[in-house]
Amino acid sequence: MLSFKQDEIYTATEVVRNFSPIMEKLKKSETGKIVILKNNKFEAVMLNMTEYERLQNAVQILENIYKNQKA
Repeated sequence: MLSFKQDEIYTATEVVRNFSPIMEKLKKSETGKIVILKNNKFEAVMLNMTEYERLQNAVQILENIYKNQKA
């Protein structure tokens, strides 16, 4: 189950109106993510570059493990 802290959740309207401050907060964030709501539903996740690169590296490692298991 996914869980998010209150300060990680923003409406789409808040993101549009406060893009620069939210981006600054995202850059400094420990978790490196924010969640965007649209019509009171989780619609998207925005990651800072550090978190995105970390996840990309994890995917690469998992893909390599999978390829090695098939061989």
